[in-house]
Amino acid sequence: MPSMWLSENQKFGVIFCCAGGLFFFGGIIMFFDRSLLAMGNILFLIGLTLIIGFQKTLVLFSRPQKLKGTAAFAAGILLILFRWPLVGFAIELYGLFILFGDFLITIGQFAGNVPVVGPYIQRGLEILAGGRSNAELPV
Repeated sequence: MPSMWLSENQKFGVIFCCAGGLFFFGGIIMFFDRSLLAMGNILFLIGLTLIIGFQKTLVLFSRPQKLKGTAAFAAGILLILFRWPLVGFAIELYGLFILFGDFLITIGQFAGNVPVVGPYIQRGLEILAGGRSNAELPV
């Protein structure tokens, strides 16, 4: 079977990111259980590092335009660990939006191909992104 375009590390990274998303979703479903949210964050960060590499992960989180998002994301993780999961989740969500909000246009263009609801999803993501363009993608 051909290995597509992902290397072995990237395949493991996708698995870690998916597991992180499941733990994160489980933490939300379980009324912001801090252990599940923390595990989701750890798995997401490991998966992201495996997918794009250590160097590019550092570049992503240390860009001057993204420092506010990085600080909010880190503060959210710390608040979750210090038993403030609802506040930490909200601050972390804001940080993720600042860090990865540039991808909303790309996701919207992909979702625009879905029949019936695609154009509505695309327009909603464009409004949510606030006029950002693909020229600003971090990686």
